[in-house]
This record gives sequence, structure tokens and C-alpha cells, in this order.
Amino acid sequence: MLLPINPAHPEPRKIARAVEAMRAGGVIAYPTGTVYGIGCNLMDRKAIERVYAIKGAAQKKPFSFLCYDLSDIARYARVDDAAYRIMRRLVPGPYTFVLEATKEVPRLVLTKRNTVGIRVPDHPAARMLLQQLGEPIISTSASKEGRIETDPAEIDRMFAGLDLVLDAGPGGHVPSTVLAILENGQIEVLREGAGPIDAVFAPQGSRPPVPPSEA
Repeated sequence: MLLPINPAHPEPRKIARAVEAMRAGGVIAYPTGTVYGIGCNLMDRKAIERVYAIKGAAQKKPFSFLCYDLSDIARYARVDDAAYRIMRRLVPGPYTFVLEATKEVPRLVLTKRNTVGIRVPDHPAARMLLQQLGEPIISTSASKEGRIETDPAEIDRMFAGLDLVLDAGPGGHVPSTVLAILENGQIEVLREGAGPIDAVFAPQGSRPPVPPSEA
């Protein structure tokens, strides 16, 4: 079901409706600032399994998730001083960080290396959702067979089983840039996306070679 919202100033009652749906085990589609995401409450295993079913995704590929701010990231991932300095410059924004997970993260979203992908979004609707829910939200793109859908009405039609689609107008078609932050403070670019790479390496004065994409 489509629920139109103001993209710049989301109506609180509409955000509350989406939050209520997630607290009841629902799965929603929502704007993230890059592409539309499909997600649910990170702490609801049954809802996560529904996301996999709705997306038609294999559980061997863990989903990333959204957090409200850096303090939330530190609860779900191990963040040393070097990583904190890097992320502080780039959040909120179109960057997903791959970090070592803490025990707070459900096993269903862990990689074999015990890492997770976490992002702090800059879209007003996504931020209000996170703030009101008080938990991270699963984030997988509204895409099928590699094609990212930008039209909320098409997302509602294509992904049977969604409880709600927050319609903030057309979404983007380029996902977030994915960065792995290593123990020594080095950055590995796993996927170039909406987040400018130059901004990532700005403090170093120049951009080092970018390794082949792994995601």
C-alpha cells in the first residue's frame, strides 16, 4: 500500500504508521537518500525472513542495515579511533561501512567473516523512521535481477507482501558506496556508488589505487 509523504518534511503521523507496521513484524519500502530500500526491524528474525522472501534473495547473502547515528554503529560494530574519524566525516550520507560485528547483531545478517554493512542515511524519512523505531532497519535495495526500481508505485506492484511503501517521489538508481575499514585505518573500496570516492580519501591528500570490486 502506497503512503505518500513529504520528502523534505515527512509527516510524523505517517512515519508513526510505518514504525507501527515494523513493530508488528511488517516489511516496508522506504527512501534512503540513494535507492529505495526494503526492510524491517533488525531485531525481528521472522520479519527478516519475510524480507528475503519478498526480495527473492538467498539467505547466504546477508543484508546491510541502517543506524541513526555513530553511537548506534558502535553498538553493533567494533569501531576503533581510526574508523571513527573516517566515518565522522562521511555520515550521514551515501556510504555503507563494512565492519566487524558485535554480539548485538543477529546471526541472520552476519557474513562468514563476522562482518556487517552499516549505513547512517541522510534522507529525512529514513532518519525519522530510525529515531522513532529505536532500532536499526534492514536495508536491501528495491531491485530484481540487478535492476533497481525508482518508482514507488512499481515497487508496490513488484514486491508482493510489502505492508507499506513510503512514497517520497522517485528514488535514485545508484546505491551507496561500500567501504571496508581495516584495522590499520586503511580503506578498501568494495563498491563505487553514490558516495564520491574523492571525499573518502580527501584527508590523505590523494586517492590511492582502488582494489577490484568485491560487492
